[in-house]
Amino acid sequence: MTGLAYLGALLVSLGGLALLDRRFRLAFWHDPRRAAWTVGIGVVAFLLWDVAGLLLGIFARGESPHMTGILLAPELPVEEVFFLTLLCYVALLAWRWFDRTASLRAAGARALHDAEHGSGTPGTPGTSGAAGGSGPSGPSGRDGGAA
Repeated sequence: MTGLAYLGALLVSLGGLALLDRRFRLAFWHDPRRAAWTVGIGVVAFLLWDVAGLLLGIFARGESPHMTGILLAPELPVEEVFFLTLLCYVALLAWRWFDRTASLRAAGARALHDAEHGSGTPGTPGTSGAAGGSGPSGPSGRDGGAA
């Protein structure tokens, strides 16, 4: 029974990542096709890397009682595919999380800047900076066009 421990741990970890993904709609629950392509391309690239390392004698499979013993190729255990999937999935979720929080942080900074400079600017009473074409590139023209 211990031969399934590592594979089981990988599957539980992938399930936990899927729950986080679903909760925050980061990858597969945001854009399933793009997420599948991203994870799939990563897994294939790492498998090619592993095969190259095996052929060159750089990598070798270690023996462990916690692995199934099922090989996809000589020296390439089935658990490697699940590990690489986990690796690519966690990297994708981390990227999406940091990208989202950076976008929210930037939007908050723009809103704060507009609130501080828009309502207190002489000659423009009552404006909040929302009018005037302010977009993602920053305020439009109030301070010479600098963001």
